[in-house]
Amino acid sequence: MIEHPPLPAYDSTDEVESAIVSRLAGNWANRATVKKPEPDLDDLFDHVKHDYPEALIPFAEHETYRALPESTRARIRAWGWISFNKNVMDVEQHVVNPGFSLLAQDAFDTGMGDTLAIAVTQAMVDEQYHTLMHLNASALTRRQRGWAMPDRALPFSAVVRKQRATQLEASNPSDAALSALAYTTVAEISITSYLDLIEDNDMIQPVNRATVKLHNRDEYCHASIADEMAAIVFGSLDASDRRLFLDGLADGMEAFSGTDFSTWSTILRAENVPDFERMLSDVIADGSRKHMVQDYSGIRSLCRKLDVEDEIGIAWS
Repeated sequence: MIEHPPLPAYDSTDEVESAIVSRLAGNWANRATVKKPEPDLDDLFDHVKHDYPEALIPFAEHETYRALPESTRARIRAWGWISFNKNVMDVEQHVVNPGFSLLAQDAFDTGMGDTLAIAVTQAMVDEQYHTLMHLNASALTRRQRGWAMPDRALPFSAVVRKQRATQLEASNPSDAALSALAYTTVAEISITSYLDLIEDNDMIQPVNRATVKLHNRDEYCHASIADEMAAIVFGSLDASDRRLFLDGLADGMEAFSGTDFSTWSTILRAENVPDFERMLSDVIADGSRKHMVQDYSGIRSLCRKLDVEDEIGIAWS
């Protein structure tokens, strides 16, 4: 008998969270046994609620956006949620799991025992669940709103594009692996700050809020795993490789904190928003919305534990 991995922790008294987790369980069971009825998330969709917080749209206060009809702004908010989910899925699949895979294979020759190897592998399974959760949430939005908004219309997230460029610049596979681990470490220790950006208020779609809450609960556990593994690997590195890892952390923090204007540009072009190029140029020039995720206290704590807080080369705030 095949045992299925544990589902994310959830509040069994919360109707929305229970439905999401039941949907996940049903999807996994359907691959191993006969198809069973799945809980209908569509019944929980509230057409009055916003799909994405307008406060997180970097140009929300710009006159061009404010002059748009509400129907267009609603579509842009839906795109915002679709792109948020895609960014999460891109990071899980192309940044986090490759780094965890390196750890599971003991690519850094730390002599990792069974306990840590199992913890890392379990985290990789969790990430697959998270991808499915966000995919379900986007599919629900498309289905209920009746808008296509395919993920493939959007570019890879800025983080993935930046990491791939960094990988190409690596001098050898060992350096590339250290860079990959650094990005994974930043992602897993700080992703809770990104997930927290979806405000827990009555304006936001309940399924969207519940999806983020469920994901966030797992990530607090993953953060401790990533922290411990980074410390173990760091302790085994020589001075040169330690420098590469610290540079990778700084590079990763810069990548994760930036607003992805390329994605917003793609969205606005798809929606035929007039004069959107000038609007984005104004926002970029203003600089006040340049960064989204800025809480790197977890990374700072890791660097403090490694006694390299002042060596990483960034100004902590």
